[in-house]
Amino acid sequence: MKGNAIKILLQWAKWNWCTRAYITVMPKRGKKGAVVEDAEEPKTEPEAKKSKAGAKKNEKEAVGEGAVLYEDPSDQKTSPSGKSATLKICWWNVDVLRAWIKKKGLDWVKEEAPDILCLQETKCSENELPVELQELSGLSHQYWSAPSDKEGYSGVGLLSRQCPLKVCYGIGEEEHDPEGQVTVAEYEASVLVTAYVPNAGRGLVRLEYRQCWDEAFRKFLKGLASRKPLVLCGDLNVAHEEINLRNPKGNKKNAGFTPQGRQGFGELLQAAPLTDSFRHLYPNRAYAYTFWTYMMNARSKNVGPTNETLTYPANILRLLCSVFLRKNDTPCVMLTELEEVSSVFLTYRTHLYNSAYTDVTSSHSVFPRERAKRVRHVWELKE
Repeated sequence: MKGNAIKILLQWAKWNWCTRAYITVMPKRGKKGAVVEDAEEPKTEPEAKKSKAGAKKNEKEAVGEGAVLYEDPSDQKTSPSGKSATLKICWWNVDVLRAWIKKKGLDWVKEEAPDILCLQETKCSENELPVELQELSGLSHQYWSAPSDKEGYSGVGLLSRQCPLKVCYGIGEEEHDPEGQVTVAEYEASVLVTAYVPNAGRGLVRLEYRQCWDEAFRKFLKGLASRKPLVLCGDLNVAHEEINLRNPKGNKKNAGFTPQGRQGFGELLQAAPLTDSFRHLYPNRAYAYTFWTYMMNARSKNVGPTNETLTYPANILRLLCSVFLRKNDTPCVMLTELEEVSSVFLTYRTHLYNSAYTDVTSSHSVFPRERAKRVRHVWELKE
């Protein structure tokens, strides 16, 4: 009896050991049916450590890239003949007007004191404009355009000290005008157009629409330019040349840098004719970007495109005297009436976005955690 009990106990122990062994082993990856004992399982840990080491290496490389930031040239606010600037025009893609105001955008406006302020992506209908805009007493002539059927989308605004002779909205095309993306102000000696040009979208789902827009917009601007000198400013959603993008090879199929979009913008410049003022003065200046995505630490690494542009009449390019970026404030443009001008001063400034601010450069240079844009300043000077 005792012998049978011992045999049964030994069989149970053998079965239990085999069962535990079966539970604790797995086939090696790539070798069907092979087994690995418990002691070999921790081999995955060194791979994780290797991954962390790789991440640290990438982080160091990213810090190195962050040093490649645009440096301002010296300010030049006078013409070659020594005349001072007389009129300032500023533009800024604010991406939600109400949030921009909460982030003290109007404080910057009061300090900068532009004569004309152009805003893009206001995403606010006229009947919902923040009351704080009434505080801009110097910019009492205000004109707002927003989509007729889309809340919280697109929208542009134009605020002016001087009352324009005429203001109109859109480009005269029923297919495009409901999106509220263009405002035109005619002055005594010039026509100013501020625009938020449609984006081709993720996956280029709106590329065909963008091409239709480009053709219609080109014809519209050509008509305006035939009457008076034309200035176009705003977020044109295109990086025209490879130098306007940190990674041109990897973005040729992305919105803002498609061959179709770049060709369309080139045709627009020829039709008016207009010239990208910044590239006219600084054709080889790199790392001058106006937008950074919130992903992959793009702002601190200065990885972005140049989407915001001021184009200027080709026949008066002799008036340009300086263009540069400001890294510690906001985007804007400065300009004078064209009837008595002799030169133009342009500068770009970094946009404090609607997210929480993070200092990534110095104690006096504040940037957002998500993304930022720069605006351009243009001065025109009297003879």
